[in-house]
Amino acid sequence: MSLVGVDGVRYYGSHLEAVAPGIAPGVTVRAGRLLGRVGNSGSASITPVHLHFGISWPTRPGIWWVRRGMVPPQRYLDSWRDGGNLSPVRAVRAARKAAGADVPRCQARC
Repeated sequence: MSLVGVDGVRYYGSHLEAVAPGIAPGVTVRAGRLLGRVGNSGSASITPVHLHFGISWPTRPGIWWVRRGMVPPQRYLDSWRDGGNLSPVRAVRAARKAAGADVPRCQARC
């Protein structure tokens, strides 16, 4: 599951057991809303339950190496858990610039 925030950052989570009712493409969500239940689906089927969380810029489908995350998320997760609002926007822009033109930009429905 992924969403693109109003900040233009793509937030990605995988290995979900289930997506919450009412969560679907195009739905607007607010901080604190339940998005799904953590599980061990996909390539995590033989591992303990966990969530893979990635931060990147929006891409078209199929650019999995970007969609899985290009910015280490720990400092942002720590901030948010502690009630802070540290933004990954600058780090995502820097990572995008460093990646260069070889990574296609998202053009529609990002």
